[in-house]
Parts: sequence; structure tokens; C-alpha cells
Amino acid sequence: MLGRLKPGKIEEYCELHANPTPGLVQVLRETHVTNYSIFLHGDLVFSYFEYTGDDFEADMARQAEYPAMQEWWSRSKPCFERFAIEPDCEFTPVIKQVFFCP
Repeated sequence: MLGRLKPGKIEEYCELHANPTPGLVQVLRETHVTNYSIFLHGDLVFSYFEYTGDDFEADMARQAEYPAMQEWWSRSKPCFERFAIEPDCEFTPVIKQVFFCP
């Protein structure tokens, strides 16, 4: 995921991640998300995770049903600007992998 934070929202975004919504980590685990990392460079946010399930779309749809995830999005999404390279994207674009070295 690649995103851009709104002006003045960097500190709030970092604080949110220092104290995530109760149950959020469990939701990620139950939907086969592991090794989730988020990096910040200026106002750009890059996140990386590994998916260990066998139906990504179904697990992401299940994620959206959890109250903990809904609360998290209600708190974190307002920190983001709509990303200019994909103006029709609902939230932030999923970026394409072009190289992998195991």
C-alpha cells in the first residue's frame, strides 16, 4: 500500500499506530496477514505485509466485517489524502510487485 498523509496528520497517524484499536492485531492474524510493516518518508506511507492464506479477496472482505477494523479505518483513513496517481481509488492504491528475491 502506498499513501500520502494530509498536512498536519503525521503525528496523529504515528500515535494511532503506537496504540492500535483493541483487537486489530487479532483481526490481521485471523485473516492471514503477517509481518506487517509500515514505513514513513515525509508524508508518504508505504506498508508491506505477507499474506499466508489462499483466498486474498475473501480474507480482505472478512477483515472489513470486523468491528475492530471498522473502528480502525474510521480513525486512520481521515489522515490520508486521495492519492494523485490513482484518483478513482477508494482509499490508497495497492502497488505492483516488480521484483522478489527469496
